[in-house]
Amino acid sequence: MYHVYVTVSGEGRIARFSMDPETGVLRFKGNTFASGRPAPLAITPDRKFAYVARRDDLKLTSYALDSMSGNLTEINTVPLEYDPCYLGTDRTGKWLFSACYLGHKAGVHKIEADGSVAYPPVEWLTTDRGAHCFRTDRSNKFAFVPHIDGHGAPNTIYQYKFNAKTGRITPNDPALVKQPKNTGPRHFTFHPTKDILYFSNEQGCSVSAYNFDKKKGTLSRFQTITTLPKGWKGDNSCAQIHMTPDGKFLYAPNRGHDSIAQFAVDAKSGRLKALGQVAAEARPRTFNIDPAGRFLVSAGLNSGRLRTYRIGEDGRLEQSGSTSVGKDPMWVSIIPAG
Repeated sequence: MYHVYVTVSGEGRIARFSMDPETGVLRFKGNTFASGRPAPLAITPDRKFAYVARRDDLKLTSYALDSMSGNLTEINTVPLEYDPCYLGTDRTGKWLFSACYLGHKAGVHKIEADGSVAYPPVEWLTTDRGAHCFRTDRSNKFAFVPHIDGHGAPNTIYQYKFNAKTGRITPNDPALVKQPKNTGPRHFTFHPTKDILYFSNEQGCSVSAYNFDKKKGTLSRFQTITTLPKGWKGDNSCAQIHMTPDGKFLYAPNRGHDSIAQFAVDAKSGRLKALGQVAAEARPRTFNIDPAGRFLVSAGLNSGRLRTYRIGEDGRLEQSGSTSVGKDPMWVSIIPAG
């Protein structure tokens, strides 16, 4: 069985579902209430602890996670100066990362042995408007913070060196990976075995693939491919991005076209081949893939529903279920039970 967690931002709660790994069927199991618009959710690699940013309350809450039942028990809550739109951990699960879109910040909090988040953060670095994601590479030595385009945001990827002993981040050389106009890198994912990263471009409605120099910790783009069908003229923007655990397929949602773009990944080069789009719930902002790479669960921000898809052998998605989740779902996480 899998545990599926969805932050239901408009109702101040974290909804928990069970998921059958063979059929993808979701069953509602309960809520953990968290006031103040809970949005980004992070779970440590050992699946013992979870963290939620409550964006209106400007608070960060730590939970103990019972891997058998899936229940969340609050450990502590610390204040925030700005509201994060993203949370994640480093590869060891000892540091909690945050990206603050309006706060122009990238933060690092220490995670104590009991799972509580320490305060104040060890790093509260000023970057720029539009910071949207913060992750480290497999070596845990390098980090990237993409910034979208428009409304004063710089349309660039910040490159950092990360010290896993101190939690501090320092600019790499070069410090920035500048983008063509109206690209807007937002979220990214790592290929599971290759030194390649894939970024979803919010304003560009595309995905860009980058070679990663694992010695220098720097990126070089080698492909950009649209997420939209030919001839689409309506308003659209991209959001999250995820890859199957075997590295064969990649997905990115279209908000406006209300679909999920599907891509096959070349086994040798890592280049993407478009597989078309599949219809999604209205404003598919957040989604995730189960640990075995069999199912994809997407949440419609405007519809308040979860839609489950079976991932075919060719990477194409086939809808297998739909269920109500509540107002403004903002994050989906899927972990194995036990």
